[in-house]
Amino acid sequence: MKIRILFVCLGNICRSPAAEGILKAMVEDQGLQDDFYIDSAGIGSWHVGDLPDRRMRRHGQMRGYDFSSRARQVTSADFQDFDLIIVMDDENYYDIKRFSTMPDDMVKVHRINEYFVRYQGRPDVPDPYYGGDSDFKLALDLLEDACQGIINKVMTK
Repeated sequence: MKIRILFVCLGNICRSPAAEGILKAMVEDQGLQDDFYIDSAGIGSWHVGDLPDRRMRRHGQMRGYDFSSRARQVTSADFQDFDLIIVMDDENYYDIKRFSTMPDDMVKVHRINEYFVRYQGRPDVPDPYYGGDSDFKLALDLLEDACQGIINKVMTK
C-alpha cells in the first residue's frame, strides 16, 4: 500500500510544488515510486490551475527537477485521502485547521522542519515568493534535505 503525502504552502506555486517534484524525483531515483503517492496544494485559491512560479521552475530545472504540477487548493477530503500532510511553516499549520472536519484530522499534519536532517533547528522553509535567487536556492536546499528525511523516516517504519 502506498504512503500518500500532501505538501502544503500558501498558494501552491513555490514551496509545495517544489517539495512534490523533489520527493517524486528522489523516490524514483531510489526505486521507491511504487511505495509513494505525492501531491501538493495551497491554503489559498488565488493560483488554482497555474503552473509553479517561473523562478521556482527555473531553479528546479537547474537542479534537474520537473516542477510542472498545477496548483490546487486544499480540501477537507485531503484529510481522508492522505496519510501525511506536510506544511511549510507555522502559518500554514494554523491555516489548514479550517479545512479539517474531524477531531483527529490534525494528527496527519506535520511541519516540514520535523524532517530536516542537515538543517535541524531551522523553523521552516521560508516563502521565497517576494525574494530573489538566493531565497529560491535556500528553499530548494531545505526541501531537498527534508525530502530525504521523509524517505528515511517513512521507509524505517
